[in-house]
Amino acid sequence: MRVIVCKDYNQMSEEAAKIISSQIILKPNSVLGLATGTTPIGTYKRLIEMNKSGYLDFSKVKSFNLDEYYPIKPDNVQSYRYFMNENLFNHVNIDINNTRVPNGMAPDPVKEGADYDAQIEAAGGIDLQLLGIGRNGHIAFNEPDEALISGTHATSLTEDTIEANSRLFNSIDEVPTKALTMGMGSILKSKMIVLLANGKNKHNAFKKLLDEEITTSNPSTFLKVHPNVVLICDEECYNG
Repeated sequence: MRVIVCKDYNQMSEEAAKIISSQIILKPNSVLGLATGTTPIGTYKRLIEMNKSGYLDFSKVKSFNLDEYYPIKPDNVQSYRYFMNENLFNHVNIDINNTRVPNGMAPDPVKEGADYDAQIEAAGGIDLQLLGIGRNGHIAFNEPDEALISGTHATSLTEDTIEANSRLFNSIDEVPTKALTMGMGSILKSKMIVLLANGKNKHNAFKKLLDEEITTSNPSTFLKVHPNVVLICDEECYNG
């Protein structure tokens, strides 16, 4: 794994945007794996700027998001589909029909997971997967457990993750307790992985990713088996 330590959040976002833009320039029909949360917002803002300046063209890009709350309607302001539209898709020249987010209203979550993985495979697989990391080491919504599910699946969220996500809701009681998420197996099939982490509150998770052996009690450690992972963090995250 390559580690890039940046001065601050803005520089971290810039470095990530450079890598993603290079991927799109080298392969205009790239398949991107995208993440939600506060961490990648700066990266998305920089990509929007690149697109509006004419430097970057999203017209042939396809995307698959890591996860979605379940159940939740796509037009709900707390849904990840809404988040992606507001923070990236509505501001670049991507074909919205080429963007995929797990269906938070799928009547059969098991079928939705299998179909989602099949769609990724049919698209040729993910060229570059953008990730964040949870305070407990979760990747997407793959929470620490005795065993991990490989493919896209429905899962229950831990109290720690619900608490962390409650900052985006009016109250913790409004936070969904379930989600649809790519499994670690789906994520590790990506050709390249870029993980972002910033702030002191992610220091322990980031350090454990670097130092711990591979274990299901820390899903992030599974990234160690991938041959092409770039970890980008700011100094606060790296130094604690």
